[in-house]
Amino acid sequence: MTSTSARPPKIQIRAGLSGYVAELGAAFLAADLGLCIEPRPDHASYIASWIKVLQNDTRAIVQAAAHAERAVAYLHQLAAPETIQQAA
Repeated sequence: MTSTSARPPKIQIRAGLSGYVAELGAAFLAADLGLCIEPRPDHASYIASWIKVLQNDTRAIVQAAAHAERAVAYLHQLAAPETIQQAA
């Protein structure tokens, strides 16, 4: 069994940010598509678990949001590749 506790805390935080990036990306994509997402208690508690991380690393939210924004842009490109070709 592999334990993540053997990793330095900074690496654990960075590896765990992928879930936060996914949550942000889902929110960004839903907003772009005009979807109304119903708040769920499990989402709120998940996001609340990141408050400590975000308070301790002021760059974490900016980095996570940037990654999420790039992922959403990529999904939009996959959905409408002709838009990218027309812009070029």
